[in-house]
Amino acid sequence: MPEPLILQKVVFPSASEPDVTPLYVDPDEWSQQVSYVWPSDGTASRQRAGLPSDVVTTPLRMTQHNAVPMLDGRRGLRPGLHRRVSLSTYFNAFPASYWRRWTRLDGVTLHVETRGRGDVIVYRSNARGVVQMVDSIQPDEDGTAEFELSFDNFIDGGWYWFDLISRSDDFALVEADWRAPERTSREGADRRMSISITTLNRTEYCLEVLRTLASDADVLDGIDRVYVVDQGSRKVRDEFGFAGVEAALGGRLRLIEQVNAGGSGGFSRGMIETLSAGTSSYLMLLDDDVTVEPESIRRSLMFSRLTLEPTIVGGHMFDMYDKTKLHAFGEAIDTWPFLWGPIITTRHDFAASSLRATRWMHQRMDVAYNGWWMSMIPVEVIREVGLSLPVFIKWDDAEYSLRAKDHGYSTVSLPGAAVWHVSWVDKDDSRDWQAYYHARNRLVAALLHSPHERGGRLPLSNLASDVRHLLSMDYYTVKLRQEAYNNVLRGPRALHPELLTRLPRIRSESADYRETRMIRDLADFERFPESALVFDVPRPRGRAVVRFLARNVWHHAVAPLRPGSDRAPERHLPRAIPWWDIPAHDSVAVTNAEGSAVAWHVRDRDTFRSLLWSAVTRFVLLRVRWVRLRRAYRKSLPHITSERAWRRTLGLPARGRTE
Repeated sequence: MPEPLILQKVVFPSASEPDVTPLYVDPDEWSQQVSYVWPSDGTASRQRAGLPSDVVTTPLRMTQHNAVPMLDGRRGLRPGLHRRVSLSTYFNAFPASYWRRWTRLDGVTLHVETRGRGDVIVYRSNARGVVQMVDSIQPDEDGTAEFELSFDNFIDGGWYWFDLISRSDDFALVEADWRAPERTSREGADRRMSISITTLNRTEYCLEVLRTLASDADVLDGIDRVYVVDQGSRKVRDEFGFAGVEAALGGRLRLIEQVNAGGSGGFSRGMIETLSAGTSSYLMLLDDDVTVEPESIRRSLMFSRLTLEPTIVGGHMFDMYDKTKLHAFGEAIDTWPFLWGPIITTRHDFAASSLRATRWMHQRMDVAYNGWWMSMIPVEVIREVGLSLPVFIKWDDAEYSLRAKDHGYSTVSLPGAAVWHVSWVDKDDSRDWQAYYHARNRLVAALLHSPHERGGRLPLSNLASDVRHLLSMDYYTVKLRQEAYNNVLRGPRALHPELLTRLPRIRSESADYRETRMIRDLADFERFPESALVFDVPRPRGRAVVRFLARNVWHHAVAPLRPGSDRAPERHLPRAIPWWDIPAHDSVAVTNAEGSAVAWHVRDRDTFRSLLWSAVTRFVLLRVRWVRLRRAYRKSLPHITSERAWRRTLGLPARGRTE
């Protein structure tokens, strides 16, 4: 009999990582608490229900630290006598609706091995989060239980999971997994993948990712090559422990050192190497500064092997420093302003609300793209669609999925597959050197994929952002955005040539702008004002917007600077300040996103007038030339994303030639 196709293994974290246990195990107890209940607090209703008036029955959720003693290695669990544990968790429940929608399976087999006396109870949910019991069993003498579960009722959403109830103090889960039914065709079940990691001076993080890959035999079994594209000055090969990790990967590691071509250049190099090797069916793009659940990689590979059509399979992102927070679940693009955003805007905390209690997560959610912190791309898609857009950073992942969609290939963000990554809650990269790439790449992506005539609301949205930054005295940001528009107006041929040269120019320009210098010691100021605790200006709405803009544009373009404003800030504003509270001032210190320093913004009439004129004229030019630019970019897309173009940019020999 052939080996079963294991879709998902039930796994647990190590006991040294208590913070993540709510993502793996959900132990609940019903306990009685003694309390003194006065008649006015509902005693009569409790008596009618058969409950004594001084006892309240409440569900008490155990903390993740209480669950740690239950863990028994990577696969096992020991609940203890008369305890109930649920595997309705992010990593151990089975997202049946996703497997039903995207793969050729019509059901799943749950295989559970236990010892001792206890019950295994299987549940399912529907797209509305309604829970129903499916089946229950007391495992036989050899401790094995199997459940044949269909996908009949999972079109819109729903999960499977199981609970354990111990009937003896030695009851334990030995291991469990979710398997493809025996009738499933094994076509493609042995397809393998390569992994591409792009790194820039994050040698410790990168080495830890490699160490994680090397530590899991199941993951290694599915890997042909691991490409590390090192674009930094601190080399991964010089990091302590590299030789040991290289040996543990068993000859799979290929270390590539090249110039800093950004994330798009690093991942494109991984695509080139995978195409050249010709051994892998899939390429997983993986960030260097993540913590990986290795089972996620194996699941992504198995899901990809069983999809009905070649499909990009991505993973979710948890917060590296708040590990039960699901920071990115699904990504969408609003094509009218052409702006990306999450499908679910709230950072969900599984320590506060379990999967069973999180109803929105039971609905299947289809996405526009998946971030390249973890994304698996079929090699045949790369051959047909091409490599990454040469945009350095920002929008490369979103544009790639949009391009793949134009060729008939979908993207799936698969629950149960995830990494931990530093979130952007303490970042604002729309104001630093990355503002250039935000503005340019968004425009390029819109020219390539916007369905709206003349870009929908995007040109006006850009003008509004420019004016907002100008009134906030973010002159460096607006300067970079104007350079981005100029670059787009020059056409698609400018993308590759400037890939390796633009960043140094951007950073050198920051020296001309006072607000780019972060001040960490507030004693550096001649006089530092008290922090503003009350915001003075209500948000302008309706007709008030016109008056607000007229008053503040006049103030910034014409009014003289208040005496002393260029020697000390008038006010100190926290990062939470709404932007419309800033324009009334001539000089403010604003705390940065991470709270480590302040930026000093000082009004400059000449700079304001020059950049405002540039913003208005670029808005007009983009509107007038949109149709012509769209035609040029779309015609050039196959060339600028081709392996040949990327090889030339990265200084590699043409395909089929040697150096």
